[in-house]
Amino acid sequence: MDTTWDVIVIGGSAAGLSATLTLARSRRRVLVVDDGLPRNRFSPAVHGVIGHDGRPPGELLAAARAEATDYGAAFREGTVVEVQRSGRALTVVPETGDPLTARALVVATGITDRLPDVPGLAPRWGRSVLHCPYCHGWEVRDRRLAVLLTSPLAFHQVALVRQLSEDLVVFTGALGPLDPEVEERWRARGITLVPDPVVEVLGEGTATTGLRTSAGEVVPADAVFVSATPVPRDDFLAGLGLQRTERAGVQLLAVDPAGRTSDERIWAAGNVVDPFANVAASAAAGGTAGATVNFALAASEADAAVGAVSGRG
Repeated sequence: MDTTWDVIVIGGSAAGLSATLTLARSRRRVLVVDDGLPRNRFSPAVHGVIGHDGRPPGELLAAARAEATDYGAAFREGTVVEVQRSGRALTVVPETGDPLTARALVVATGITDRLPDVPGLAPRWGRSVLHCPYCHGWEVRDRRLAVLLTSPLAFHQVALVRQLSEDLVVFTGALGPLDPEVEERWRARGITLVPDPVVEVLGEGTATTGLRTSAGEVVPADAVFVSATPVPRDDFLAGLGLQRTERAGVQLLAVDPAGRTSDERIWAAGNVVDPFANVAASAAAGGTAGATVNFALAASEADAAVGAVSGRG
């Protein structure tokens, strides 16, 4: 029996499962290798996905896995530590177990959100410490909100969070003095600015009640928005020398509009190449990658058939 998979999908969240469903419905032999750690596992619900708004992330993924399984996709729990080129195939080396081979690869491993080193942030991540106003904003509307700025790249959060509540405090201590025009715009919107650094987020359990500054002041807040630093989970590709590109200071795999990397047999989709994509956008990118992989395999099969008939194979 041929032990080479048509496609191995690394990562079993929105992008990976969307690619898997597309490929399995095209009768491809697909294996998903997933470590069970989706980026949104800290959040109680998925938002902004039509037909599924408010659904728990685990429930959504379980339904997607069941759909892909119905079409013949296979799943394996684990972590990939390396990918190697081996002739016309790719060898996927898992942390445990034997190496796997595939004709093509879809990387959909997402990112890790690296939070600022402020006590109290991490335990509340996804609950009352948030990053996306579109994903979580409605749930905290009209409450006492805070934005903890760590970079000018996060200035857009201020305008978006102000849209949710008139009671907004922005902590700017990590940035130093603001541009006077920026400060004028924010104050004109009734935003309170606190220049002292935040040293602790306060509250019980996953709830937030306030932020303590270096001056000892406790500023009340029910939710904190902060931009985490995205760290792509793609170390296992390091030995392949794939081309990269920079976006917002993050080094990401370079891909074409369909998700193809600089290796013609490897695609990447979802947050691993677009850290700012939501679940719906990641799923769409995964579907596009899956369809493109299927077409590339079909073209390769046609070339091989012509070569066999003509004697050139």
